[in-house]
Amino acid sequence: MYEEITAEEVERLCQQEKHVSIIDVREADEFDEGHIPGAVNISVNIIQSKLNQIDKFKEHILVCHAGVRSEFAAKLLAAYGYHVKNMMGGMIAWNGQIVY
Repeated sequence: MYEEITAEEVERLCQQEKHVSIIDVREADEFDEGHIPGAVNISVNIIQSKLNQIDKFKEHILVCHAGVRSEFAAKLLAAYGYHVKNMMGGMIAWNGQIVY
């Protein structure tokens, strides 16, 4: 099972903590058009083949454009025992800093 988190909560976490693990599951070209600082890009289309690159002992926040692909990825990772949260509303809901 996974949890949901708002964009505002993610922004607060990013401001308070030194390291928040954010996985952006959009395609590379979407990621390059703007993403949350510190986020890593692992497309939802290949995330299952990249499980060995995701630390199972950390909590991860999953992000996409609107929250649908990240919800799918959250369900998938949770089924494999990862502790994940889906950022509701995706980048559409994000009002924080964006890196290009």
